[in-house]
Amino acid sequence: MIHVRLLAFCLLVVAAMLATGCAGKTGTAQLQGVNDATPNADQAPALAPPAQSATSLNGPLDPFASADEGDGDENDPWEPVNANIFEFNLKVDRYVLKPVAKGYDFVMPDLVQVGISNIFTNLRFAPRFLNNVFQGKIKGAGIEVGRFLINSTVGLAGFFDLATKIDLVTPEEDLGQTLGFYGVRPGPYLVLPLLQPFTVRDFVGYVGDVFLNPINWLVVPIIEVDGVPSVIAHKNRTTTSIIQYGARVGEVVNDRSRNLQKFQGVEEATLDLYTAVRNAYLQKRAQAVRE
Repeated sequence: MIHVRLLAFCLLVVAAMLATGCAGKTGTAQLQGVNDATPNADQAPALAPPAQSATSLNGPLDPFASADEGDGDENDPWEPVNANIFEFNLKVDRYVLKPVAKGYDFVMPDLVQVGISNIFTNLRFAPRFLNNVFQGKIKGAGIEVGRFLINSTVGLAGFFDLATKIDLVTPEEDLGQTLGFYGVRPGPYLVLPLLQPFTVRDFVGYVGDVFLNPINWLVVPIIEVDGVPSVIAHKNRTTTSIIQYGARVGEVVNDRSRNLQKFQGVEEATLDLYTAVRNAYLQKRAQAVRE
């Protein structure tokens, strides 16, 4: 049966995934310049995001516009609590993550940072592919397969995003968008400690995408099912935890480093950062569902 360590992962490991934000140092790590989640100036985060990949939505969004331009309903009944958590996240970013990211940026070449981001994006191929299938987007599913094959082989395990170089791109799909595609309403806006912003629907989808990624079953299993083998044996839980935690922390620091200048600009130009982040997030998610 599924091990209870999945719950610990959702509450602790996932906590290292910081708010999706404005993409800095964008481009792909190929002979060009280079997301996640799966990224452009879609959102200004409380903390730092996985950078958007080449398959992200490219349309500009206005973080200073009212939320009803994107979703029709800002739906933030928990704003007092959300705003307090947002301020906590902002302080963690300012006093912990940002200084670490600055040091990382000083020693790590841009090309390597971009390549690392591309690798993590490539590893999340399965949820994107499956959500295209769930929504009946056969062309998008095919493009995801093509991108994965090209980038995993010629692109050296995804380090180089060569698929984008030949214009093999499609909007990224996740389970939150799939739920929206089938009419599930976003629900209230939600801010959690050390996590990216969500709606209730998107948080459910985020957890669901963890299940859809076979890496979490068959390689470094945070989801343990009797009789299902994995590269790292179920009994080696310490090894699994170290790899999962290390990968998440590494991705977050790398992505925050790539966003240093853009997020700084948004922070300095915005009086009400909470509202700007919320509105940009709701616009982005509404547009993603429409796509």
